[in-house]
Amino acid sequence: MDLALIYLVSFIAIVLSVFITLLVKNELEQLFREHQAVISFHICNVVITLMVSLTANAVMTIYGFGKDYNWFLQLAILLFMTLPIYYLGHLAFVKYNSIYRKYETSENQKVLVLNEKYIKKKKHFKKLKTYNAAAKQNKAMDKRNSRFPIS
Repeated sequence: MDLALIYLVSFIAIVLSVFITLLVKNELEQLFREHQAVISFHICNVVITLMVSLTANAVMTIYGFGKDYNWFLQLAILLFMTLPIYYLGHLAFVKYNSIYRKYETSENQKVLVLNEKYIKKKKHFKKLKTYNAAAKQNKAMDKRNSRFPIS
């Protein structure tokens, strides 16, 4: 039972760190204006995810349950857990970005088409429709009450 709890915590740490590192990778690629996936970002993401999961696993094993810890065995097990999760997360992230990208560009960086799915996904707050309604009403009252009509 202890082992199952340890690996459950490690699995949760892997999933969270994969999600966060993929978000950071996407922002870095946009910052550096990369159109292709950069392999060094993937390697860094896997190493960061592996470090987070190894730390969570070690803390749960050593401090939580007071057991001995075999670093190399746990590193190998967590590496085999991390790689498929990272790969599946990367595929899901690429698919999400391809469906909901804002626009398509040509080779000379001109916008060709705005994506309708992205526009439909954007929801504006309902409060913004009535935002500053009192000021609009006062302006309309001022128009009616003024001596000189404003056209």
